[in-house]
Amino acid sequence: MPTEPKIDKAPDGGRTGRLNAETIFRWTATAAGATIVAAIALIALFLLIRAVPSIRADQVNFFTSTEFSTGDANNLRFGIRDLFMVTVLSSVFALIVAVPIGVGIALFLTHYAPSRLGKPLTMLVDLLAAVPSIVFGLWGFLVLAPKIVPVQEFLNENLGWFFLFSHTEGGISISGGGTIFTAGVVLAVMILPIITSVSREVFSLTPRAHIEAAQALGATKWEVVRMTVLPYGRSGVIAGSMLGLGRALGETIAVLVVLRTASVAGQWSLFDGGYTFASKIASAASEFSSPLPTGAYIAAGFVLFALTFVVNALARLASGGKVNG
Repeated sequence: MPTEPKIDKAPDGGRTGRLNAETIFRWTATAAGATIVAAIALIALFLLIRAVPSIRADQVNFFTSTEFSTGDANNLRFGIRDLFMVTVLSSVFALIVAVPIGVGIALFLTHYAPSRLGKPLTMLVDLLAAVPSIVFGLWGFLVLAPKIVPVQEFLNENLGWFFLFSHTEGGISISGGGTIFTAGVVLAVMILPIITSVSREVFSLTPRAHIEAAQALGATKWEVVRMTVLPYGRSGVIAGSMLGLGRALGETIAVLVVLRTASVAGQWSLFDGGYTFASKIASAASEFSSPLPTGAYIAAGFVLFALTFVVNALARLASGGKVNG
């Protein structure tokens, strides 16, 4: 009878090859992660090195001064108080406006809208993320700002006793529309696709067994959403909101087009103007010809970098380090 050919087998059954592949993959993944950490650290180091000489030459307090004059390299006078105020006010206001709308759209698309309506609406919302910033800026300046003036005047007349809706005497005119309030609305529209997309994905992953269990107990549609969908997607909503906040903090062109500079220091009012960190740096790009004046703007950029980093770290802690909860 013919004998079957012998097949040589590796003594370890091919385990060595698998271990080598596993080792290569592990080190490749580790190197990729380390590259991101190293890049962030190098960016921070670069900003710090370039900013320190200018901060030492600063003639006013860097954190509390409202001045930002870098025309004379021998008499630098720059502070970030107003930049910080405008950046935080516009970004947080945008988040307050965008989060409820974004979560509502996500719930509608995942649990209320029929399939043939939900898919086109999903595509439409996602397409908002592809609109260039300059288009949002022009829309905010030319279309939104004049239309939103009556709302600002109404809030100022009826809630002017509250500092957010007061108006600094000598500041910009509300009738112009180019206020932090208007910039916040523009930023809210810009970050809406991010919040909606992340929230929609998390809500769609809600275990079907949880939903069916709530329905079996006689829960209404709203009770099902409140007891199962929203608790499950809480961490995802927080993560999406912080992603949107990061976008709002760093937005440059749209804010630069919409906001108008106030003639006096702001008092934490939505009806003042000014510059954010990013728009201030962009507006002075032509002045980056001397190390010390340039370092003043780099110092402002470093503060924005640190602010964004802290916001993302807090979001990570708030969401428990998980995508869903």
